[in-house]
Amino acid sequence: MSTPRPLAVITGASSGLGEVFARMLAQRGYNLLLVARRLDRLEALCRELELAHPVHAEPLCADLADESQIEDVARRMESEPTLTLLVNNAGFGTLGFFHETDYSRQIDMVKVHVLATMRLTRAALPCMIERSSGGIINVSSVAASFRSAGNASYCSTKGWMNQFTEGLRLELDALGSPVAVQALCPGFTYTEFHDTLGIKRELVPKWLWMEAAFVVRQSLDALASRKLFVVPGWQYKAAVLLSKLMPDWLRLKVELSSPHKRK
Repeated sequence: MSTPRPLAVITGASSGLGEVFARMLAQRGYNLLLVARRLDRLEALCRELELAHPVHAEPLCADLADESQIEDVARRMESEPTLTLLVNNAGFGTLGFFHETDYSRQIDMVKVHVLATMRLTRAALPCMIERSSGGIINVSSVAASFRSAGNASYCSTKGWMNQFTEGLRLELDALGSPVAVQALCPGFTYTEFHDTLGIKRELVPKWLWMEAAFVVRQSLDALASRKLFVVPGWQYKAAVLLSKLMPDWLRLKVELSSPHKRK
């Protein structure tokens, strides 16, 4: 009797890092449950992956800014006995001073980055702990270590994500569980994310940009060793280290010169 394939659930899977996670995990033999709002893109990706690899890929259309739809995804996950990996990747950014931006968008960001991550993690962990195997990757950002004007909510929610992940790791260690939790903290990455925000790529030095495949490979390769924080790229490793050493006045000065600019 053959062993069933492990299942990976990926949110925000219709583009960007989520799509790359789906492609790499299909190559590694995972069945996939792909979650995003754009059903047409999910369906096309699932068909492509099933043709290229001997895996099952299923689309699940959901808007994780809607708490009832978060709950629908969570209940579906709780019914999956082979759930082995959760990638909380769904997310978005906004640009503009907090007091001037659409407040409803800031609430949606909290729901997607915080509430969805928390609820789906709660759905995934019990079966993983019971089986003593599995992993959760929370796609955070180097922005958790460096804030920038015009991104107050984004940086804050990513900071929460890092602290939440570390808290989970402490609980898993207290239980003696080998389940892995990881906060993936990329910097500028070639995806649709910054294009959607309207950020001019040419305003960011080329040496700061990374390929999405590099970021995802770094994340997956570090999962087996249970590395808690994964910061791809030497430039961002150095930046995160410096952020911990800088006095507040210097860090604030550096943060104020962030290259985030709208077109």
